[in-house]
Amino acid sequence: MKNKHDVLVKIDNDEWNKALDKSFQKNVAKAKVDGFREGKCPRDVYEKKFGKESLYMDAVDFVLPTAYKKALEDSKLEPIVQPSVDIKNIDDTGVEVVFTIITKPKVEIKKYKGLNVEKTEVKVEANEIEEEIEVLRNKYAEVVLKDGVIENGDTAVIDFEGFKGDTPFEGGKGENYPLEIGSNSFIPGFEEQLIGLKAKDEKDINLAFPEDYPSEDLKGQDVVFKVKVQEVKTKKTPELNEDFYLDLGYEDVKNEKELENKIKEELITKKEQAEENKYIDKLLEAIANETEVELPDELIEAETSRIIDDYKEKLKMQGITLEQYLEFTKSSMEQLKEQLKEESKKNVLYRLTIEEIKNKENITASDEEVNEEAEKLSANYQMPKDELIKIFGGIDMIRYDLEMRKTIEFLKSNN
Repeated sequence: MKNKHDVLVKIDNDEWNKALDKSFQKNVAKAKVDGFREGKCPRDVYEKKFGKESLYMDAVDFVLPTAYKKALEDSKLEPIVQPSVDIKNIDDTGVEVVFTIITKPKVEIKKYKGLNVEKTEVKVEANEIEEEIEVLRNKYAEVVLKDGVIENGDTAVIDFEGFKGDTPFEGGKGENYPLEIGSNSFIPGFEEQLIGLKAKDEKDINLAFPEDYPSEDLKGQDVVFKVKVQEVKTKKTPELNEDFYLDLGYEDVKNEKELENKIKEELITKKEQAEENKYIDKLLEAIANETEVELPDELIEAETSRIIDDYKEKLKMQGITLEQYLEFTKSSMEQLKEQLKEESKKNVLYRLTIEEIKNKENITASDEEVNEEAEKLSANYQMPKDELIKIFGGIDMIRYDLEMRKTIEFLKSNN
């Protein structure tokens, strides 16, 4: 690959000796040598017991930053991902390391203007408005006790115990369990057999576990659940009145017609944003089809790692670790990376094409524009500007992001 470069750097003499000294000071502090207190063993005794080689790896860690800086200065290369490092030779006189530096690949775009990518006009139908209002009413619904039989959508508070033959099975028992009928949270056939019962009714529910049920002892097996209904609850949806409109945060809405107009505006805005994102994606896909570039595996792997790191943060906000997510979904990190491979390729390809067009068209952002953007982001995220800039990775990252968005606007106006 043309954009993969191996750069050899040798560290020896005083610099290597200083690194070995630092490595010794680090390792001797925790070394246990008979006749000496921790940290007080002379170096010649230490090396006799543990060998000079025991100092090499930490010494390499100490010299790597300097070696990498030297590799970049000597080669004049600009890496686009962290380089890999390989130790070629190492002894008490010095170390030779090879940095494999990946530079930006050559991007050739045959066409990026006048691609005639169509943008769909959004529409909002009356039934969509009605459905959205019902969603809001259900969201603000109050769950109340019901004096009547269980119907679809009700919540049955039940005691239950499952038996295979005459033996209770593990995990098949619950008390005062609130089960929403129609949620399909129990095995198929269970919820439907509760319909028509009322509070204090008891019933034996006969059914079979699905063939693909995770438990080997239960899948495909006939079982019976002994169920007692403790309570029946139903949702009481709010009336369409000013109190409800205020709960929604619509202080300017006074009647049902005004609510429908407000909901329509919001649905149009939501659809337009979704369509705009689709349009940009279709536009970039069309440009990518006119592009020739050899994508380095290392760049794709780096993008996959970035996506996973983002996902980790989102899971963390929900109180879940990535390890727990993988366990829940019965998948592995390798499978997750494989699933993300195509998305990573697309992201890298799109980013490289936008960068190439930005450079070709000399699209830049002035210091004033960048500062205004930082101020706007600071207000949006409600944090001090300096702190926001730090989180973004520096003012140059804000500049880069702004220039990329300006390039997309350029492409939209020239399509």
